[in-house]
Amino acid sequence: MEHRTAGLLRKAAPVLVDRILPRLDHRIEGSRRPFSRPGLLRPHVDSRTWAWTHYGVFVPRLPAPLRYLNTMTFIGATGTVCFDNDYLARPDARRTATVLSSTAAPGHHHYRAYDTRTDCRFAADGSRLAWGEDLVIEADHPEYRLRADYGGFGADLAITTTPQVSYFVRTPIYDHLSLLATYRGTVTDGAGRVEVDGLCTVEYARCVTPQALFRNPVSPRWKLPVDFFTYHVINLDERTQLLLTDVRAAGATACRLAHLRTLGGSATVFQDVSVEVTPREEPEIDPQGRAMRVPRAFRWTVRDGDEEVAVLDGTVDTPLRYGHGRGYVGAYSFEGAFRSRAVSGTGYFEWVDCEDR
Repeated sequence: MEHRTAGLLRKAAPVLVDRILPRLDHRIEGSRRPFSRPGLLRPHVDSRTWAWTHYGVFVPRLPAPLRYLNTMTFIGATGTVCFDNDYLARPDARRTATVLSSTAAPGHHHYRAYDTRTDCRFAADGSRLAWGEDLVIEADHPEYRLRADYGGFGADLAITTTPQVSYFVRTPIYDHLSLLATYRGTVTDGAGRVEVDGLCTVEYARCVTPQALFRNPVSPRWKLPVDFFTYHVINLDERTQLLLTDVRAAGATACRLAHLRTLGGSATVFQDVSVEVTPREEPEIDPQGRAMRVPRAFRWTVRDGDEEVAVLDGTVDTPLRYGHGRGYVGAYSFEGAFRSRAVSGTGYFEWVDCEDR
């Protein structure tokens, strides 16, 4: 019965993704207008409508050995194939929260689950969010403050968001967005303190899934079949940021977009996007012994009609940090062309591949 139900969900996914969601999704229009919905950014703890919310801060270009700094959080279990680690579920799965934070430097990796009732303090309006003593995010939009102390490393960032917003999804049942932002602060560990500043992203999502109705983790046969996810943040220069996304559900493409944002300038969405992945020969093995295909290299191509906006070749050259749901985060060195100008640097990426699970 479980396999039959899972099969039905997988067969229904392409119809939902290809025919129904495009009629409900306003992500392209939303990404072309300034952000005007700061009241949206609430945690929805104990909601029986919104199963999960996500807050993230991603800094893609830092000096070696850091390379990047990510702060990836979930409040609530997602009810999806890619992002649920049921072995971490609290007594009530709906009150499970997680934090993944890392850099590429040795020992900079924090992944932990929390109980939102006993370990966390989340203001209903999202003005202060605390995951134990490990991470605090304070918000007075457009100003944010991130303070983290994970024992082995920590960070303190003052962040200012811009009105430039990129929607990956904007529907009545799922919102997922990224705000272009600037930051200044420090990353610290036992070796000392590094001053950092530049462009980053502040991200938020909320979603309705069946998990909101059940105390126990949703059975695998009922999890939403989102089974492939990769997301990249690249600062092309000090003022220009490129977001690249490829998300699939049971073989159907749910989101393959490029968002281009310029500090003090405009935001553009490109839908003619392709990615070629060269896999690593050996899979990555997670703490539960599960194997996952992971990339060795990428080639992203972004077009706008006859114009080749960007072609970027990236080679993964940092350790992969586990905990982006069932997947990983890391960094890669890239080179290529952006609007006929040579570019190179380092990019941050997220990777979850459960298609052959």
